[in-house]
Amino acid sequence: MTSLEQMEILNNNPVRIPFHKRISTPLRSESIEILQMNVSKRCNLSCRHCHVQAGPERSEIMGRRVFEKCLEVLRTHRIGTIDITGGAPEMNPELPWFIREAATLNRRLMVRTNLVILRDEQYKNFIDLYADHRVEIIASLPDYHEDRVNRQRGGGVFRCIIEVMRLLNERGYGIPGSGLILNLVYNPVGAFLPGAQQALEHEYKTRLKGEHGVVFNTLYCLVNSPVGRYLEYLIRSENFEDYMNVLHTSFNPSTIHCLMCRNTVSVGWDGRLYDCDFNQMLDLPVEGKTPNHIDDFDFERLKTRAIVIGNHCFSCTAGVGSSCQGALERLTETEFR
Repeated sequence: MTSLEQMEILNNNPVRIPFHKRISTPLRSESIEILQMNVSKRCNLSCRHCHVQAGPERSEIMGRRVFEKCLEVLRTHRIGTIDITGGAPEMNPELPWFIREAATLNRRLMVRTNLVILRDEQYKNFIDLYADHRVEIIASLPDYHEDRVNRQRGGGVFRCIIEVMRLLNERGYGIPGSGLILNLVYNPVGAFLPGAQQALEHEYKTRLKGEHGVVFNTLYCLVNSPVGRYLEYLIRSENFEDYMNVLHTSFNPSTIHCLMCRNTVSVGWDGRLYDCDFNQMLDLPVEGKTPNHIDDFDFERLKTRAIVIGNHCFSCTAGVGSSCQGALERLTETEFR
């Protein structure tokens, strides 16, 4: 399903009130604290919930020139967080070079990984690379039950993740006081909202340590956005309208002030700029009056830009809210800014 087809489905969804009418004032960016870079749509897995629709057959990867322009932006502007995502970022051959360069900037440097790829002989060296440059690892683990994870991500995936977590723990990742951060991401396997983040984190830590002997730092709870393969799953399972109604009725206006789009710029593999990773997958670049490519990056104009919105935005404002760094309920105004 193309991004245009997905947008038509979302725009025609019969929620009682569309997202743009649920917010009291138009959304605008307030700062740029995070540069999120989607460096590859290529992945060793083809997870059924993936909003990127990543997989082994995808060929889109960020080239050296776009990486260099991102470095130029980061050197010029005090953007505090570098957030690298994919697909599987490790499948981009330019990533090791970029990690070494970005680490010299002394910013918060994080990579979102499926962990499974770090078990592959070709990519094992990333564990040393990440540890040597103190890269924060954010790893997807949608459940602590083996069968549920394998159902969403493929047979044998859960055991591979646990194996890699042990290797990371041996290097110090997830160990208190080590300074090497290993955070996990939970997103529901089905068409429902996640539970309370603090309670789920406690349950994850208890089960993973007790049953598998592995530890981590923090659990992020994400609401599945009706984008990409997850939208296709909702339609196939005849859950789309019900799920959209859940998101709509769970709308929480108090999440608006700390939505990730208000302090983030998302860079696509080809250098185009977006308000968030979900907009990127729907091919919705930053609004037309704002420079929309990394080549033309304008910090002052981008930090106050109007945010491009749609009905998929209900996923970030449902319940306690959702962002790439977990539930929004734990973010205060001060932490956000």
